[in-house]
Amino acid sequence: MKRNFIAKRFQSAGTGLTLDTAALAKYKDIVDLSIGDTDFTTDEAIINAAFRDAKAGHTHYGDPKGDPELISAVCKAWEEDFDQSLPRDHVLVSASSCLGMSLAMFAILDPGDEVIVFSPYFALYRAQIELAGGVCVDVPTYAEEDYAISEERLRAAITPRTKAIIFNNPTNPTGMGYDLSTMEMLARVAKEYDLLIAADEIYTTYIYEGDFRPIRTLPGMAERTITLNSFSKNFLMTGWRVGVIIAEPEFLDVMNRINGSLVYSAPSISQRAGIQALEMRKEIREKYVTAYRDRIFYSADRIEKIPYLSLVRPKGTFYLFPGVEKTGLDDKQFCKELLERAHVLVSAGSPFGKTGANHFRIACTVGIDQLKQAFDRMEKLEF
Repeated sequence: MKRNFIAKRFQSAGTGLTLDTAALAKYKDIVDLSIGDTDFTTDEAIINAAFRDAKAGHTHYGDPKGDPELISAVCKAWEEDFDQSLPRDHVLVSASSCLGMSLAMFAILDPGDEVIVFSPYFALYRAQIELAGGVCVDVPTYAEEDYAISEERLRAAITPRTKAIIFNNPTNPTGMGYDLSTMEMLARVAKEYDLLIAADEIYTTYIYEGDFRPIRTLPGMAERTITLNSFSKNFLMTGWRVGVIIAEPEFLDVMNRINGSLVYSAPSISQRAGIQALEMRKEIREKYVTAYRDRIFYSADRIEKIPYLSLVRPKGTFYLFPGVEKTGLDDKQFCKELLERAHVLVSAGSPFGKTGANHFRIACTVGIDQLKQAFDRMEKLEF
């Protein structure tokens, strides 16, 4: 063919993190710390509940807005956990929170509208914004400031075209969790400039200091917050592909129309699994999330003893984001050296934004024994 039939907007490089299958195949003893997929299988009670419901006939197209029973369960859990009423028409079920964020961007952005993200940020945000016709504006946070969000830098980035701020709490890749004062600052700025907050809150059970509070629950923020929740990480259900969007009905109506032309509805069986998961949410946290907390604390202790690395200790998620400046290598060179010399696979920091450079991400999605292997090998390296 003489013509390039690929759309111009897709002819550039990829959109973010992918599984490095070539690297995994290169060494038989590789320790893979690169992908944020929980290593525990979904709890058996959740699987059995979905199986029973599938046999009972829940294998067809469902309500495009979401299974009515799941929506009821979401509202009930929200009200119990956060002491805030959540009307049913403020909930839309999506086939993953990744799709949910894309739907949100398509719904609110006109060509050239700007969305502020705090770097380091989840690698897909930029693509989600740009595919919707928007402009991704990178506001840096720095390791030497414990990844605090600077109000001064935030205000300096706002222009007449700014439409929204994406706020990820706790964050992928740094593991930072933000306190009430930070959320109050964001709320104050959002109200002053009449902005929306797209709140990516998919690691809400992975909080290791205090309790999680959604930014939507702050006074006056429900009307200007689009909240993205997910069953993937909180309930060890990454393969089920089901998420929840919480927002004003005017936003959800548009997202539902867009969603209808893409996937129509979230998988019916996955939604039935979600009902059981919400009923078990406290048990899931006690049974599984504590294991990730132990891994995070163990890994942070090991990293702090490796002289060529630096670390801001995480407050949530199951990620760590060490710095490699002392090695004299950039993040991609370091990751290549780590793979070839120690057979440890991690994710380079550059795809996570400007201040992701010279860092790498570790996903603690393997057991303590494998983490020990990885850090034992890393301790033997010299740079």
